[in-house]
Amino acid sequence: MTDTVDQDAHHTEKMRKIKAARDKIMAGKTQERGLVIVHTGKGKGKTTAALGMVCRMIGHGKRVAVIQFIKGAMQTGEKVVFDAFPDQVEFRPMGEGFTWNTQDRSRDVAVAMEAWAAAKARIADPEIDMVVCDELNIALRYDYVPLAEVLETLRDKPEGKHVVITGRNAPEALIEAADLATEMALLKHPFRSGVKAQAGIEF
Repeated sequence: MTDTVDQDAHHTEKMRKIKAARDKIMAGKTQERGLVIVHTGKGKGKTTAALGMVCRMIGHGKRVAVIQFIKGAMQTGEKVVFDAFPDQVEFRPMGEGFTWNTQDRSRDVAVAMEAWAAAKARIADPEIDMVVCDELNIALRYDYVPLAEVLETLRDKPEGKHVVITGRNAPEALIEAADLATEMALLKHPFRSGVKAQAGIEF
């Protein structure tokens, strides 16, 4: 019994010190501004994380635009959900499929630039709180969209605007420009065991 009391007392004191340290750290965090957020890496979950933030924005009554590069050739569960919030979410899949399926670089560039024009317009729109540029990193990797123009747009965006960019192989300059950058690491994936993409998991 004494050991349990000692353990509880030790735990309480340890947590008290941690809380005091955390409170001190949090007291210095006073800024609130729009962020540039990048989700990249070979692991699954980049778009899923971005769309989770869209759900949060909906919950807070905010307005969001989701512009999808590359994706657009198939119906997804998230589009069905977000279409139920037309006053808060504009969900625009503007791609025509992955580059290895289209096999038409000129068309890929034209489609990607059309999507980028839509994203730029929404980044500049003061009525929209967050813009998600899903798979923009792929368009940047293949030079479908000029990196310099993306960086300039992010630098000049409205003060309170959040911009979320997803996709593998984020350019180093984009990561440098970001306020928050996360790399998803691949540990295991069912695709390698012969499992195909499934509704509710991949789309």
